[in-house]
Amino acid sequence: MASPLTVLFAPDSFKGSLTSVEVAQALADGWTRARPSDVALLAPLADGGEGTLVAIAAAGGWEWRSAAAHDPIGRPVAARWLQSEDDRRAVVELAEASGLSRLAPAERDPMGATTLGTGEVLRAAIDAGAREITLGIGGSATNDGGAGILRALGATVDDDRVDLANLDPRLAEVELRIACDVTNPLLGERGAAATYGPQKGATSEQVVELDRRLERYADALELASARRERETPGSGAAGGTGFGLLSLADRFRSLELVPGIDVVMSAADFDGKLDRAGLVVTGEGRIDSQTAFGKTALGVARRAFAAGRVCIAVGGGVTAEGIEALAPLGVVVVPVVERPQTVEEAMAAGTGPLVRCGERIARLIGLMLG
Repeated sequence: MASPLTVLFAPDSFKGSLTSVEVAQALADGWTRARPSDVALLAPLADGGEGTLVAIAAAGGWEWRSAAAHDPIGRPVAARWLQSEDDRRAVVELAEASGLSRLAPAERDPMGATTLGTGEVLRAAIDAGAREITLGIGGSATNDGGAGILRALGATVDDDRVDLANLDPRLAEVELRIACDVTNPLLGERGAAATYGPQKGATSEQVVELDRRLERYADALELASARRERETPGSGAAGGTGFGLLSLADRFRSLELVPGIDVVMSAADFDGKLDRAGLVVTGEGRIDSQTAFGKTALGVARRAFAAGRVCIAVGGGVTAEGIEALAPLGVVVVPVVERPQTVEEAMAAGTGPLVRCGERIARLIGLMLG
């Protein structure tokens, strides 16, 4: 009889449906049905967008906090964030206050949506004593260049003028890591408005106007900060939030943009668990053409490949482009769906299909191992 395997389950969330914690547990539950003697290790992941808080909290050592804030269109909300047990560190997720998921499709306001709420959460974390802050900026509903965050931190931002004189002086004590997997510049055909504006509700005419607005804002903020960041990779992230924060780099003790997947992998002790595992199972809601551009499944596959581990990726939806993106790393891609169905039906199905998918994969592995 083959020896028991140690299997590492390291998926992202299935956006709009299940958290990465729920996905990892469902796959492990299904696996255990077929191979109860195997050891299951869980490392639920995220890429800096929605779900980052849940994934990091699952690693332990964090307390949930809540801050009074405003959503992208100005409504009061309670936005969650994480604080370490020693109060020194915090994790903030832009999507909690300023995310597209806060708005119904008819409420999307690409011209007026603001990051003010995220700035309010950052200020709450600083008020609570946090001085090492990780900010995940994926999933935004905004195109304001981070102007709302700057206002919450004390800056004056008018139509064509930025004044940083009253910025919170405590920023000089803060080490800020911005978790971001986007490399777009602020402006132009690859910029914040052109690339991401349409998914936030912007028409083609509004995309042009948003780009103009961001250019005027960039002129004013670069004059006020004496920094030129509009071409910096990642400055276009979250509707230009990357640009707004990069422009304040001199006001923080330190500030850097880091890959979101790396941040969560570190918190989840992914590498330590990978060392113990003989097989890795990752996954996300869709494995498609975007997978090649740094999504979670690719990040996991790269590390598994480097460590000489077999990797299997499950997807709620799978396309030929997604399979091709992972093939050079030896990844086997397995769809979760069991019958033809709409996206809405798949999202409403809960964890059952994932449990059964985990069981099917385990039984195949069992046949191979004998």
